[in-house]
Amino acid sequence: MKRLHSLLAGALLLSAISLTATAQPPSASASTPETDYYLSTSFHEPADEGLRLLYSTDGIRWDSIPGTWLAPKLGAGILRDPSIRRGPDGTFHLVWTIAWKGDTGIGYASSKDLIHWSEQRRIPVMDHVADTYSVWAPELFYDEVKGQFLIVYTAVVNDGTCTGRRNEHGDYHRLYYVTTRDFTEFSSPRLLYDAGYSCIDGFIVKRGDGDYVLVAKDNRKANSNLRVAFARNAEGPYTNPLSRPFTGIFAEGPSVSRVGDTYYIYYDLYRRHIYGASTTRDFIHFTDVTDQVSFPQGHKHGTTFRAPASIVEGLLRAAQQHGD
Repeated sequence: MKRLHSLLAGALLLSAISLTATAQPPSASASTPETDYYLSTSFHEPADEGLRLLYSTDGIRWDSIPGTWLAPKLGAGILRDPSIRRGPDGTFHLVWTIAWKGDTGIGYASSKDLIHWSEQRRIPVMDHVADTYSVWAPELFYDEVKGQFLIVYTAVVNDGTCTGRRNEHGDYHRLYYVTTRDFTEFSSPRLLYDAGYSCIDGFIVKRGDGDYVLVAKDNRKANSNLRVAFARNAEGPYTNPLSRPFTGIFAEGPSVSRVGDTYYIYYDLYRRHIYGASTTRDFIHFTDVTDQVSFPQGHKHGTTFRAPASIVEGLLRAAQQHGD
């Protein structure tokens, strides 16, 4: 409990301090801009407890917001690979993996404060695509140009459109996506990226010069590393093949935050049971900064995003009140 008091006091103090970057939340007055925090979704294995959240003031040192914030009720009763993006109206949208295999949908819920959530709904992203074996790791991206969300996810579809090797285990993964403006109506699923081999965990970044970067995992067993591709539009086409790897083996679940002029790419080093990071300014040259960042033990497959300080302070207060 002493730790919670110190976390809360620190959050209230730091909310008055100007951080590396600030943003105007939709509900704030133009004369009183509110400081943003870095937040990250998380879960702990075996992924049956629910959504966890981390926060940071600098994108480098991360701490847990105690407790779980949404218990899984869909599919196989798991909540893996949670991804959150905030819409133009201030609503936080959450999607997640609901089953390892045998389910062709993903989970969805929304919130204004990350504490109180809407009813969970299953989005049937691949229900009408024959021979779909699994759907994993949905990632949200808001396309400001078209005013719509992209939900990018990994799927195994054992059909004749595969350009790479398949086997009886169905391990040829590709990246698909659907679009939506309201999380009620969705486009038909479309293929975002076929690497020619098993490729998972796609994450889209919009750069300042107007192009887009796709960070993804080369899922071939001998590689299991992260690479990038580029496009002029969020929906592609992205350059093929993927770049040379910028991580070692056994890295997955990438997400990206911009800290000043530098992009931090965070990822799960799952064989080492730690979280790692690399920095870049151009997505061509990368520096491994794993020894410079810190994440709570047990953090898995998080997606980073930004939120006003008042949201984080509210979460810390709620955690203290519930004694988590």
